[in-house]
Amino acid sequence: MRLTYWTDYSLRVLMFCAECESRDNVATIQEIADLHGISKSHLTKIVMTLAAHGYLQTSRGRGGGLRLGRPPAQIVLGAVVRLTETDFQLVECFQDGPSLCALMPACHLKKVLADALEAFFVQLDGVTLADLMNTTQAQRAVLQPIEFAPSRVRARPRPTP
Repeated sequence: MRLTYWTDYSLRVLMFCAECESRDNVATIQEIADLHGISKSHLTKIVMTLAAHGYLQTSRGRGGGLRLGRPPAQIVLGAVVRLTETDFQLVECFQDGPSLCALMPACHLKKVLADALEAFFVQLDGVTLADLMNTTQAQRAVLQPIEFAPSRVRARPRPTP
């Protein structure tokens, strides 16, 4: 499973706006686009979607920009991901209607993947924007990139005939 750039950028916008809550001036689309190397027009569409759903407040003109539309503790990551992602069909058999998979009657993969997707959202539903932003300046200074490499399961040796 892979989240789209739309979701990635949506979360970045929300996190940036949360970080800017303590500033006197508001965040701007141009500022976020420049900081992250994102197309301003693409970011504008994302901001409009987030604003339409109450996650952001926008204002135009001199001194205009972006602010969070609700407190960070009320912005749940799972809800944002559900809003911004369009497809959670991890495999073909998740689709409505008949499946083309010949293994369907006896296959347990669909249930395993459905359970994994549910666990993914249980995790995200337990995290708010406030949780993400709850770090001190000292903690931020030592943040390092996180590398994720799924653990590899060693294949079982095949029995010799």
